[in-house]
Amino acid sequence: MSILDAPLARLDGTPGTLRDLTGGRPALLVNVASRCGLTPQYADLEALHEEHPDLAVVGLPCNQFGGQEPGTSEEIAQFCSATYGVAFPMSEKVEVNGPGRHAVYEGLVGTHDEGGESGDVRWNFEKFVIDADGTPVARFSPQVTPDDERVRDALRSVLA
Repeated sequence: MSILDAPLARLDGTPGTLRDLTGGRPALLVNVASRCGLTPQYADLEALHEEHPDLAVVGLPCNQFGGQEPGTSEEIAQFCSATYGVAFPMSEKVEVNGPGRHAVYEGLVGTHDEGGESGDVRWNFEKFVIDADGTPVARFSPQVTPDDERVRDALRSVLA
């Protein structure tokens, strides 16, 4: 089964799958949090969303790192919209590590980053690039911003 077929509700509770959120397009998947020092990356994620209609940027809220995404779905949506103008799709809150790890992340954590590291997600705003078939092709640490040329190169490879 592809990670695209994993059940994954939208932030508003609408049931679906990751495929529904990506619309069959290549995607940048990011575990996000509203109260993190890296939260300003939302602006760069939204810029990518606006710049590339053939790319799905998908935010997957997670509260596993320092309790930095404690809000309800409504609070998360309001914050992202009002503060960063986020219009890209967001999922329900998920767990990215541990025994409750969401099936999407079960399929992602084996992906190596540029340093050869794989395994558990290390912090908020870790990024995964997947192709239109749901195959992971790149992984970037939280500190690598969405507008970094390495991320853009990986996105170009799946958009070509």
